Amino acid sequence: MTSTGVRTEAEDSGPSGYAAARLRLLTEGAQSGPPRRAALAELTDDWLAGLFDAGADGLRGVSLIAVGGYGRGELSPRSDLDLLLLHDGGDPAAIAALADRIWYPVWDLGLALDHSVRTPAEARKTAGEDLKVQLGLLDARHIAGDLGVTAGLRTAVLADWRNQAPKRLPELQELCAERAERQGELQYLLEPDLKEARGGLRDATILRAVAASWLADAPREGLDDARRRLLDVRDALHLATGRATDRLALQEQDQVAAELGLLDADTLLRQVYEAARVISYASDVTWREVGRVLRSRAVRPRLRSMLGGKQVAERSPLAEGVVEQDGEVVLARAARPDRDPVLPLRAAAAAAQAGLPLSLHAVRRMAAGVRPLPTPWPAEAREQLVTLLGSGRPTIDVWEALEAEGLITRLLPDWERVRCRPQRNAVHIWTVDRHLIETAVRASEFTRRVSRPDLLLVAALLHDIGKGWPGDHSVAGEIIARDVAARIGFDRADVAVLATLVRHHLLLIETATRRDLEDPATVRSVAEAVGTQSTLELLHALTEADALATGPAAWSSWRGSLVADLVKRVAGVLAGDPLDEPEAAAPTAEQERLALEAIATGSPVLALRAQTEPPAEEQPSGDPEPLGVELLIAVPDQPGVLPAVAGVLAMHRLTVRTAELRALELPEGVEGSVLLLDWRVAAEYGSLPQAARLRADLVRALDGSLDIAARLAERDAAYPRRRGVVAPPPRVTVASAASRLATVIEVRAQDAPGLLFRIGRALEDAGVRMRSAHVSTLGANAVDAFYVTDPEGAPLPGTEATGVAQKLEEALRG
Repeated sequence: MTSTGVRTEAEDSGPSGYAAARLRLLTEGAQSGPPRRAALAELTDDWLAGLFDAGADGLRGVSLIAVGGYGRGELSPRSDLDLLLLHDGGDPAAIAALADRIWYPVWDLGLALDHSVRTPAEARKTAGEDLKVQLGLLDARHIAGDLGVTAGLRTAVLADWRNQAPKRLPELQELCAERAERQGELQYLLEPDLKEARGGLRDATILRAVAASWLADAPREGLDDARRRLLDVRDALHLATGRATDRLALQEQDQVAAELGLLDADTLLRQVYEAARVISYASDVTWREVGRVLRSRAVRPRLRSMLGGKQVAERSPLAEGVVEQDGEVVLARAARPDRDPVLPLRAAAAAAQAGLPLSLHAVRRMAAGVRPLPTPWPAEAREQLVTLLGSGRPTIDVWEALEAEGLITRLLPDWERVRCRPQRNAVHIWTVDRHLIETAVRASEFTRRVSRPDLLLVAALLHDIGKGWPGDHSVAGEIIARDVAARIGFDRADVAVLATLVRHHLLLIETATRRDLEDPATVRSVAEAVGTQSTLELLHALTEADALATGPAAWSSWRGSLVADLVKRVAGVLAGDPLDEPEAAAPTAEQERLALEAIATGSPVLALRAQTEPPAEEQPSGDPEPLGVELLIAVPDQPGVLPAVAGVLAMHRLTVRTAELRALELPEGVEGSVLLLDWRVAAEYGSLPQAARLRADLVRALDGSLDIAARLAERDAAYPRRRGVVAPPPRVTVASAASRLATVIEVRAQDAPGLLFRIGRALEDAGVRMRSAHVSTLGANAVDAFYVTDPEGAPLPGTEATGVAQKLEEALRG
């Protein structure tokens, strides 16, 4: 129907003509979505314009204005009509009569009406006092009357908004945060409020208001489509319920899905979640930009005076190709995404560890230009993924930034099936994909409880990956986990452990709460499924992380005690076959050569060489994978070797990936004792130092002329601490019965420059003798085992061993 036709019908038939035309528009089904909303707005405009013209009776300086959603032309079937009768202060009685001629026919039809009668000055004053009024006026649209009056108000309101934006935008952001706290996040709720929940239509409108302030603008890509999808769902909800509601209740979802021609309610929710995710991410980016601009404006005058009018953007390195600038993580000027396929994971890990957001520009640049990772992934990519997953709460925002630009599904194609997938279970509070990330966040708190935190974190990420497939998600997930784990570069043994964890991630909680633990068959079956003590340890931590990430109803102290009891019983079964003490490995020819040279010279001898591992058996034709640089050091046995070597490496900004220290057996006839250190190291950024320089500093550290502690403290003081991720505290334990020849002290802590130096110095201060050390860094976690004895070479008594562990833990916490 044309505008002219509608206007004639409205004038000829009055309210009943409008009502009939409105009913036909909403029920005939010829139109839906934006065309129907536009047609309904046009139909309503023409009817109201007719009412205005009939009642104006020669009045001048008066106009009828649509504001809010109606002003944007977004009329859903049961939307309110938001109207402003604007006048220049003329005859009050005539204005009141005109208002009655418009409002009463609207009420007579049973339409909801939000109305006001104001002069331009009154409208501006009210807008200045009420943010909701101001936001509505930003969408003001002329319907009838004096166009000049409407245009004058629009111009004034926009000018007021832009002038007051530095003050009003922070106030608006605070209101958004309070609303999100009350209403929750649209992208996770089973019965969401399409308008008020975070990521809903209200936030989409606010993004338009921020853009109108000229201070910042939202990422445009996908935003209009997301808003349209939510409006379409609201239209269908209004038609299905016959009510003006924005809450998508469970009992309405099948009917709404059918109204939209969707397969089922899950498909509907997934579309809602995807739209909400786009709006939420755009909001995050926009508010971050608002904050940056406002901070810049506050600092700029003082900074310009200090720099003589010049402005310098400070850039602080975080990782290779990644820097911090203005509170965000951006790419270094020399970064080349097209030549560095690990860059997205490295940037994400650096951002999460620093507790900083990834710049939108950086993510889009990587999404546009980065090459796919090879299969299997290089070791660095795997380590960066583990670091990202183990960074705690900051992981969530960084992960969402990657996902917003499609980088997650490019790295992990199987993620697509769980992305935005709803969980129709009252216990679950997240979608499947968010639950997986939440589980990794929870698991990061338990990395001190396990010997392989990297396997725990990856298992957390994958444990429900099978929910995107038919059948038992644990069975499907095991197959997917094997494929993913091999693709990202784990060896066969680790792939098998990850597959077991995914297959049996519900085993402990279900057995503990549903079976008789006094029945030997129950415990034996769990032991057979788990297989090893280390896998049981991982499964215990994964079980708790999974439950905590599910929701408050999924975990309790009672459930925890049942699971712990089961784990204790299963551990007893698994410990039934004692492990033999491993034999010491014979030295290689190069190790023996270095040891003999160290004895001959009485000083440390070292060698640096590139280290590689053979290609995976599945790809015999592949190239060896670089693992970093192997550092071999032979030192005449003496106190302080471990802290001296670790301190020198920390001074030179070398990250220790793996490290072993052991006493070497020298050839017969050679007197003396030599410690051999076989470490894998990598530069934090830049190139490796020369071997001669490392050796010179090591000599000085051993003879006491180089104060490593002071040098490290001086360097730390020069760089202000970033807030970053809050890591769980270090944990130091005694591994009872782990060795008949020594006492094993286990340390699990957040990896950091100088950590190994502090451990070594604390053990030296405790007066124990180091028999061997086995150090590994898994993502952001250090997992170290130190075999120590008393000065005579015997294991420490139980109480003394516990005391050493306690002192070491206190030193690391201090």
